[in-house]
Amino acid sequence: MKIICIGRNYVEHINELNNQRPDEPVIFLKPDTAILPKDSPFYIPDFSNDIHYEVEILVKINKVGKYIDKRFASKYYDEIGLGIDFTARDLQSKLKEKGLPWEKSKSFDGSAVIGNFISKKKFSSLENINFGLIINENIVQKGNTNQMIWKIDEIIEHVSQFFTLKTGDIIFTGTPSGVGKVKQNDKVEGFVENEKLFTLDIK
Repeated sequence: MKIICIGRNYVEHINELNNQRPDEPVIFLKPDTAILPKDSPFYIPDFSNDIHYEVEILVKINKVGKYIDKRFASKYYDEIGLGIDFTARDLQSKLKEKGLPWEKSKSFDGSAVIGNFISKKKFSSLENINFGLIINENIVQKGNTNQMIWKIDEIIEHVSQFFTLKTGDIIFTGTPSGVGKVKQNDKVEGFVENEKLFTLDIK
């Protein structure tokens, strides 16, 4: 299975990191070794002093597809989830300055938190889903899918031009503003609407 991530998909997050708004979705991949095992804590790696959380709506692909038209994209997923794209921001900044790929800062072991999934039928509109991240009982990120530059079906259309989507692939759809550093002993919780989809301890 593949983990396909979309960067710079929320305007306020683009602004908070002083990035340029892209003309098309920014795509990067995480290997399956990036998946943090269920119920495991996240251990801050020794190669970074600035690991940032980025909470994101996830989409799980349910069948094989290539060159998927936006009109039919909804047939390729049944569930919506929530996760974290952990980012070694200090390492990423150095790589970006040199014009190098981001993978070392984005795709390291344990950098992909994948919470529970829920049926998309529970939502009246996939373009109006509230989600957020709480750390130590404080809300640190709040977003709504109506803030996405590219909506879920548009992402699937774009990504499938380049990669064949397979059953079980997961798409991280981008993070809203409010990203920040995690610290040892933090307790992290992710919510979609009022439903908790993951809890995580930072070590």
